[in-house]
Amino acid sequence: MTTPTNDSAERIRPRERDAVLQSLRAGVVPRTGQHHIQVGRAAEVTALLSDINRVVDGGSGSRFVIGEYGSGKTFFLHLVRSIALQRKLVTVHADLSPDRRLHATGGQARSLYAELMRNMATRAKPDGGALANVVERFVTQALAEAKATGQTPEVTIATRLASLTELTGGYDFAEVVGKYWQGHDTGDETLKLDAVRWLRGEFATRTDARAALGVRTIIDDANFYDQLKLMSRFVRLAGFDGLLVCLDEMVNLYKLANTQARNANYEQILRILNDSLQGTAQGLGFVFGGTPDFLMDTRRGLYSYAALQSRLAENTFARAGMVDYSGPVLRLANLSPEDFYLLLAKLRHVQASGDPGQYLVPDHGLRSYMEHCASRVGDAYFRTPRNTIKGFLDLLAILEQNPHLSWDELVASSTLTAESDPDLEPLAENTEDAAASLGASGLGGSSDGTTVTLNAVGAQPVRTEPDDRDELSSFRL
Repeated sequence: MTTPTNDSAERIRPRERDAVLQSLRAGVVPRTGQHHIQVGRAAEVTALLSDINRVVDGGSGSRFVIGEYGSGKTFFLHLVRSIALQRKLVTVHADLSPDRRLHATGGQARSLYAELMRNMATRAKPDGGALANVVERFVTQALAEAKATGQTPEVTIATRLASLTELTGGYDFAEVVGKYWQGHDTGDETLKLDAVRWLRGEFATRTDARAALGVRTIIDDANFYDQLKLMSRFVRLAGFDGLLVCLDEMVNLYKLANTQARNANYEQILRILNDSLQGTAQGLGFVFGGTPDFLMDTRRGLYSYAALQSRLAENTFARAGMVDYSGPVLRLANLSPEDFYLLLAKLRHVQASGDPGQYLVPDHGLRSYMEHCASRVGDAYFRTPRNTIKGFLDLLAILEQNPHLSWDELVASSTLTAESDPDLEPLAENTEDAAASLGASGLGGSSDGTTVTLNAVGAQPVRTEPDDRDELSSFRL
């Protein structure tokens, strides 16, 4: 195994070098420079590239990227986003959390939409915050078309936006874009800002939206997905080829304690999946990142929802090492030892800013480090390599700052631990709804038949022993 020859001629800018090294040492995915450290998974990238091409052609698609904790799902999603930007797509991305869901009634879905819009990226603005640029580009193209056809800008914009009105919420969406043009034409920056705020989902009440823009609706929990479909149409009108939505940390839906809330989110996923499979959404693609438990757990995961289980079931003919990359579920293959060796070589190359003369560890030192990791944590060092990568970069940092030290002594003294998945902490059983209702009423039961109550004054538990003379035990608040 040798270091790739094309690396030796590649110089790496200090900005990209620092972004890659600092992010990986902190255990997070770098936002730039992913191509410097990408190894393996060529088949998976090709599969997602076919989805991107389908979106570019006006189609739709949904993929579930499934991998173990620490196996590189987030890095893979970032890589897919960078490819989509090069293909002239607009991308939006967000991590799900307890406060950001696909379906909710308390503002969590609107919060997710707002986060997606804040992270909107284009090839010219890859770091996010590109929504205003997209709207400005639409207005600029409309002005150029109006000048070429001799029509007024208002008529041209209304004509271009007419196709949006056939979708749910499309009339008010078009009205808000028209208000942006009005602010652009009159120099009213407040009106332009309010229009962008509405498109970002930042208006909390309909009263505020009506006072600012004259529209009667806002983006809320109920129309989350409808607004994404409208946005995908709009970015195509603005001259882009489509919209790619990347949602990571889907395991947060799996961790929802309330069964009804969890199933409501799974219904939203089913709706998205149905539209993608039937091709009813134009220029819209979804990529979901999750763990195997999120997918296959028949009690809490997607497989607990019968309709999703039937649509996401694996190809029964994909056995004995055969893999089907055309289905909606894409399982990330584990890195091989050879891939991991190449990854270490690339990290060494990045740390040396692309100068082979500045390598701090020789080729046989990489193999020694891998052997040391294997003796400590087994094959987890390359299957879930987050901690192993952090340890290697820490080693390079010490060698860089202490040139008198020997790499082999540091390798022998390094300590590693296997990556642990915090999402596999014990979860409550299906009685969580009953437990929640008991908690709301202040009542609870113990295993010995004693009724536990909370008094109203100090909220202290008061035990009432069971009465043998009556089947029902009394309680007091």
